[in-house]
This record gives sequence, C-alpha cells and structure tokens, in this order.
Amino acid sequence: MTDSSPGPTRRRARVRAPELTGKGGWLNTGGKQYRLADLRGRIVILDFWTFCCVNCLHVVDELRELEDKHRDTVVVIGVHSPKFVHEAEHQAVIDAVERYGVEHPVLDDPELATWKQYAVRAWPTLVVIDPEGYVVAQHAGEGHAHAIERLVTELEAEHAAKGTLRRGDGPYVAPEPEPTVLRFPGKALLLPSGNFLVSDTTRHQLVELEADGESVVGRIGSGVRGLSDGTADTATFNEPQGLALLDDGSVVVADTVNHALRRLDLTSGEVTTFAGTGRQWMQGDHTSGPGREVNLSSPWDVAWWQGKVWIAMAGIHQLWTYDPAAGTVSVAAGTTNEGLVDGPDTEAWFAQPSGLAATPDRLWLADSETSALRWVAPDGAVHTAVGTGLFDFGHRDGAAEQALLQHPLGVTALPDGSVAVSDTYNHALRRYDPATGEVTTLATDLREPSDAVLVGDDIVVVESARHRLTRLRLPEEAIRVEAVAHHTQRAATEVAPGRLQLDVIFQAPAGQKLDTRYGPSTRLLVSSTPPELLVDGEGAGTDLSRALELNPAVPEGVLHVSAMAASCDDDPSNEYPACHVHQQDWGVPVRLTEAGQDRLPLVLAGLDA
Repeated sequence: MTDSSPGPTRRRARVRAPELTGKGGWLNTGGKQYRLADLRGRIVILDFWTFCCVNCLHVVDELRELEDKHRDTVVVIGVHSPKFVHEAEHQAVIDAVERYGVEHPVLDDPELATWKQYAVRAWPTLVVIDPEGYVVAQHAGEGHAHAIERLVTELEAEHAAKGTLRRGDGPYVAPEPEPTVLRFPGKALLLPSGNFLVSDTTRHQLVELEADGESVVGRIGSGVRGLSDGTADTATFNEPQGLALLDDGSVVVADTVNHALRRLDLTSGEVTTFAGTGRQWMQGDHTSGPGREVNLSSPWDVAWWQGKVWIAMAGIHQLWTYDPAAGTVSVAAGTTNEGLVDGPDTEAWFAQPSGLAATPDRLWLADSETSALRWVAPDGAVHTAVGTGLFDFGHRDGAAEQALLQHPLGVTALPDGSVAVSDTYNHALRRYDPATGEVTTLATDLREPSDAVLVGDDIVVVESARHRLTRLRLPEEAIRVEAVAHHTQRAATEVAPGRLQLDVIFQAPAGQKLDTRYGPSTRLLVSSTPPELLVDGEGAGTDLSRALELNPAVPEGVLHVSAMAASCDDDPSNEYPACHVHQQDWGVPVRLTEAGQDRLPLVLAGLDA
C-alpha cells in the first residue's frame, strides 16, 4: 500500500540488523570471514541477488557509481541467494562474481539463511544498515540508486556529527586475474572466412579465432568498460553478448550492459553504434523510434529474421526489432511482464529471453528464467515447445510436455529442422525435434554452455565457465541421462484459503512525492499459477492494495505480482523535476493452510518492513 508519511521520521526506526550468515562463506575478501560487528561505523548496503536474474545484474551496475563515490564510508555486500540448483554451487558463485565484475564482498548463502532473516521476498532487494547496525531502508527491484544515494549522504552527515561514522578502506580484495585466451565467453558466430567471432564478455572485447577455435587472429575493443565507437584498438564495449551476421557482411553486436546495438565492419575493424543511447529503458520510455534515440535494456542476443534484426531484450522480457532500412527500433512481442504466457505478440509474456536462432518459418528463443524453449511464428504468435513456468526446472528427457531444462541461454538451428539448446545450468547440450515432440540429450559435462554454432557435421559449443570453445560431433542418437526434476527451493509462504489481503508497500524516497500530474502514479497486476488458484483479484488496477480470494481446492501455487510507482522531486520551485519509476515483479510460492496468514505484504520501496 502507499504510505505518504514523512520519510525522515520513519527512516530512523530502530530495528537491529540480523547477523550475516551463509554456508558458502565470503568471496572478494582475501579469505577473511566477516560479521556485522566488523563493519560497525560504516554504512552497509546489502544487495540480495542471484546471478541468473538480469534485474539483479542491473542493480550491480547501478551501484558501481555509488560505491566509487562513497568508497570510504559505504560497504556494499552482495548476499547471493540462489534460485536454481546450479546457483547453489559455490564454484558457480565464484565464477559469477568474476563474470559480472562484482567489485565488493559477496556472502554465498546457498541455503537462504540470511535471505530469511531479513524477510526478503524478491530478487533483487537492497537493505541499508546505518553505522550503528540498524536497518533504515529496504527496496525491492531496480532503479533505487538515486534514493539510496540521497540516504547515504544524509547518514554520512548524521553519523559524522554523532561521531559514529568510521571512514577508511573497505573489505574488498580483488581476486588474481587468470591468464586464459577467453574469459567467460558469451556467444559465438561462424564468419564467412571459416573463423569464429566470440564475445569475450568479461574482458569487454570481441575475439576472432581461427577455424581451430583456439588461435587468436585479433581482438576488437580496448578491453576497458565503456561505450565509444572507433577502431578495433580504441572502441569500447561493456559485457557484449549476442552476435549476428547482416546482409552487408557486417556483424551486429548485442552490447548488453551498454544497452546498445553495435556494428562491426569486418573489413576495417571499425565499430559504430546504431541503436540505444547507453541508458537503460524504464517504464514510460519510448518503445519505438530512431535507433539512436530510444533506450534499450540488456539486449542479450540478436538474429537476422524477416529482413530485420531481432533482439532478445532480456532486461524487460520482450523481443524488439531493428529495421536497418529505416534505422528504427520497436517492440515486436511481449508486455514487459515476466512469465510464460503464449499467444499473440502483444499479449505474450517472456522471462529473460537470452538466445535466438532463426529458420525460415520460426524464430526460436531460449527463455532462460522459465527454463523454456519457445518460438515465434511469422504472424507474430508466440508458442512454447518445452517449459512450464518460472519455478519448474531440471534435466529430464522425453515428451516435450514433461521434459525439463535449467536456465538455457542459447539455441541453435540444426539441418534436420530440430534445434540444439545450450542448457546452461544443466551443463548439457539438449535437442528438441518438432517432428516427434521429443527432447533428448546430445552431450553432458559441458561447463555452463551459453551458445553453439554449427560447423559442417560438428557443433562448436561455447563453454562459458571453461573459457573455451568445444567441438563435438553430432551423434546419431542422443545419450541417456538420469532424469532429475526440481522446484525452486524458496520456502512457500503459508496463507489461509479464502480472503488474502495483498499490500504492496511503497513510500516515496525522501525529497520526492508520488507523481499524480497525469493520473494515477501506481499500477498493480496480479495473476497466478495455476490460474485456478485465484477465485477473485486477478488483473490490473491502480491501487497497491487488493483483496484476493484464494481457492481452497488448490493446495499450492504461485502468486505473480507486478507493481509500479512513479515519484518526482518534491520541489515547487523546480519547473522540471526529475522523476523516477520504481518497478518490481514477484513470484510468491504459496501453500494454503488453515493456520496461514491472511495478509501478504510486499515491499516495493520503504523502510524496515
């Protein structure tokens, strides 16, 4: 619900921060283990994240400037709280911290112990702890860096005056770099020359390799994070991913963290930008227009289909297109709501589309957060071949309706009309045959495969976490593996059947107010899996509180909640106040019991709720 009470009064609520515990221990600290008492005197920001979550990766990037500006007073601690089974593996967390350039301490919490202590319900969630060890703010979702920056400045002044602020170096210790040719490569492309072009994601470069997949021909990009055009030596990227060959012989690059599409001239090595502004798309931004004037959001892969560049816009759960002839971008499918819903392009829901492969009659896509293989027909209709939703995953072959994947990031069209799926968190290459509706396993023991390209009778797999390309012969028959099914390990919230009061708690940050200039400034969308769980309360509205009616005949399920609130600077003298959109999607597993709670509070932005 909306709370318009003054921010500073509630911000000083005295709630002691629970201890930080995690069975996996600490990363980026040089081997030292920390307790909250060790950080007394510093402003601590806990970032509850999981590395599969693109919104979490957005927050990692949002915090970089704040960390740098307040390095002597602020300590950011990532609390890694896994969704998928693979994310609970300690080595996978180590890899992710390096892959995404996380430059602060990380607590590996595979059993969600600290998550539960802080009553976190969504990835990502930020919690601010003052220098005396008290929780003073909590924000779910992304886009809160401006509010936290203001709060940090206030806390610095307050605790400097009290003598409780301690300045100095933080606990972050950078790991030693590894001397590999590639470092967490993302995607690969077979060039007309027979060489490979690989997005060397963590090093912010593109690398051309000879046909052996190992010998370096050249590198494109300086290797420093940035967004600048220029020559192969001077141009800069920021965690590039997808690659696609265009009709004119150039290559389009999904420059993911720059929220941009780049063009590489293979002849000259020149890099230019033809879509994106370098800023992340947020609710209310334009969804079509000249490519250089419209914001994008974490484009993860690209493919040439039907005369356009199709973009897997992972950051906002949509597909977009770029029209080279007109120089424009536009939304092609998806609503920005996260989930698995088929249907017409304007009604479909996606969940971090991360891999694309085009055939004449279909655009295949790996929909990573729903662990699904999906496809788009020429008429724009969206279909699901494999996958059931946000919380079901595993490694199981067989009929498509019961087969399971685990967070796939890549898909590759095969000559016989089937597709190979880079089943990333299962460390496997899978195959789906539309003719039979069967899913089989082509190869296992691949370390986080993120893409694959066909080369004659072979398939070359990007083994991202082994930092290499691996060539495999396509087998006559798939190998068999033991079937494993999983459901997300998050504990279900016990709720009472019947009436459930849903309250999304939002308090405009200090110095801001709800933006009501053009009508309601809030939005709430509610649905459920299975749909029968909700007797009443489904759909969209502008009130952040809603009475739901749960079906007592459905023992458990998932409530899908999407909330948005807009706030602007509260300064009457400013004719053009800065405005901000706060948005978060929750998938809340629930179990119906007579002793369960009858109210479900979710914090969008507020204080120690």
